[in-house]
Amino acid sequence: MGEVERSSDLAVAADTLWEEVGTLAGVNRELAPWLRMTAPPGLGDATIAELTPGRPAGRSWLLLGGLVPVDYDDLCIESVGERSFRERSRMLTMDPWLHERTIDALGAGSCRITDRVKFSLRPALAWIPGIDRLAVMIVGSLFRHRHRRLAKLYGQPSKRSGETNE
Repeated sequence: MGEVERSSDLAVAADTLWEEVGTLAGVNRELAPWLRMTAPPGLGDATIAELTPGRPAGRSWLLLGGLVPVDYDDLCIESVGERSFRERSRMLTMDPWLHERTIDALGAGSCRITDRVKFSLRPALAWIPGIDRLAVMIVGSLFRHRHRRLAKLYGQPSKRSGETNE
């Protein structure tokens, strides 16, 4: 099973960040310009917090450059917390895809966002030599990109008492 973990400290209140990243528009801001994720049919502007835990939400397509389908996500949010969620989904290339995101308040209008991802490649791909390492590199790069985008959007807290860098 491949594993990736990434944390970033951001100069934004935890509740404000949760409201943003819990929307499809927020997810797509993180993924841009490399990927765009479509909404499952009938969900439109639903937030993660509005999804029924344990119930499949439907299929989202991942579009390279916002245009070319490269994978899908049969989205299922397993649980939602105050500022966290755990997703257990199936993808075209991976089953399972486990994504846990938490946002913790650090005080003075800053927070830490942490993404933990575990996945297994589908058997049709798993036989390819070196594909596991390549998949970890790709998923790791994707989440580094997402965290860089968040840092660019919100800035990072300064090292001094509660000031922020924008």
